[in-house]
Amino acid sequence: MKIGFDAKRLFNNFTGLGNYSRFVVAALLEHVPDNEYILYTPNIRHHPEITPITAHSNVAIVTPSAVYRLFRATSLWRTWGIGKERSVSTLNVFHGLSQELPVNLPANIKKVVTVHDLIFLRFPKFYNPIDVRIYKAKVKAACLSAHKIVAISQQTAEDLVDFLGISESKIKVVYQGCHPQFMKVLSMDEIRNTKKKYNLPEKYVLNVGTVEARKNVMTVVKAMSILPIKSRLPLVIMGRETAYKKEVVAMALQLGVLDSIIFLHQVPFTDFPPIYQGAQLFVYPSLFEGFGIPLVEAIESAIPVISSTGSCFSEAAGPGSIYIDPGNEEELAFQLNRVLLDRELQQQMISAGKKYTARFTSAQIANDLNSVYTSL
Repeated sequence: MKIGFDAKRLFNNFTGLGNYSRFVVAALLEHVPDNEYILYTPNIRHHPEITPITAHSNVAIVTPSAVYRLFRATSLWRTWGIGKERSVSTLNVFHGLSQELPVNLPANIKKVVTVHDLIFLRFPKFYNPIDVRIYKAKVKAACLSAHKIVAISQQTAEDLVDFLGISESKIKVVYQGCHPQFMKVLSMDEIRNTKKKYNLPEKYVLNVGTVEARKNVMTVVKAMSILPIKSRLPLVIMGRETAYKKEVVAMALQLGVLDSIIFLHQVPFTDFPPIYQGAQLFVYPSLFEGFGIPLVEAIESAIPVISSTGSCFSEAAGPGSIYIDPGNEEELAFQLNRVLLDRELQQQMISAGKKYTARFTSAQIANDLNSVYTSL
């Protein structure tokens, strides 16, 4: 088969959607090497994460003509121009990896779209109203035109039915895998050197994600103030900074725990594994996610996980993790204290987590996606 991908984020985004796009294409190249893969992107970016993908002989790259670039209309090309590219007529399947599809793909091509989440519909208060309308229009159009929709979790599949009225028969759940760098066990020296680089303490609790209201790190801050001082490890919050950080800092100052919080912003992705592996515990009390890939990253890094009840969190972290009401700081404080003081429990959680995340291997995900393609 010949598969085309909307690869804008594969080339230009080095966080969530970009990581997903590269993971999918790399997994297919490794486990389904007989296909041909064409990457459609507004521009090419050379990067160590991208080169291993584009170096394959069965990968081709298509970019806009000079006219689109001259008039700075590459967004128009991505929406409308891709369907006019000569190579598109040779495709068997076109897969939109980030909730969108070109509007005028030839009728003979089977169309697949991955939907990551509909958080903007479930929690519109966290978004600009205009953005909500745009996001909804794009994802609904893609879902209506697609022959098959890939949902990255059962939670997202249910949201597609509930919020957009999509038929369950049109949806296939194919889970998301984390970057292979998290599977490598690092030496103590590597971890120690990274801690020194970021001035991290020997022991700490880790939270990863954009510092925004939906991620709900405020509950962790409140829980820290409840913990006995002897059980209170420093909290490292690693993620992009937003205005919400000011509220977090103000609350931490009010509760007297600001000195126990370390913010890390703009950390290179290559430094994530040693920061994860250097932590004693991962805490993720988010209100809602499409999947929650940091949970898988933490489990692959062999640290115990505490997350939220509801949403997709148990899908990502499995039965070995602990789940708390994300609005209940007392419950979180109790579980933090319990896990940090019990080495046997920590090892049980790590072992169960590793067993559970075996379902997120690149081989499994590549085979699941290829089954979607061949079924069409």
